[in-house]
Amino acid sequence: MKKIIFTRASRTYTISELMEYAIISAVENKKHVLVVDDESRVLRFINISLSQAGYEVTTTTSGEEALQLVKSEKPDIVLLDLLMVPMSGFDVLNELRVFSQVPVIIVTARNFTAEQVVEIRANDFVAKPFKPEELIKKLKELLSGRKPEDNRGS
Repeated sequence: MKKIIFTRASRTYTISELMEYAIISAVENKKHVLVVDDESRVLRFINISLSQAGYEVTTTTSGEEALQLVKSEKPDIVLLDLLMVPMSGFDVLNELRVFSQVPVIIVTARNFTAEQVVEIRANDFVAKPFKPEELIKKLKELLSGRKPEDNRGS
């Protein structure tokens, strides 16, 4: 016997139907973040933090691979380190902007002004070291279409 727990618009839903809907909805609405950094410990830290916050995360240490992943996986947002080799984050961003306007948050040890962020055609930045909640706040702001509250980093 199925237990009825919710009725709406002449339709009755069971607990299992609502749970199935919630799971499907969560999976379909999960935002995909591409993280590009040449430091594996930074990638691990960001991957764990964002995964725990409910994001789907793809990581790479290569600028070339990042460009291919943007084309093939169509992430909702990119977190990009600037000081990488052999392809710098500046180069990645320049090539990326030729074919995509995906939001980009610069993740770097350098400090940026709002003008510099705009000049390099990024959307925001976060200065290393940072707290996961600061990064998640910036992600949420950009993914919701709101402008970041401040571009001074955190």
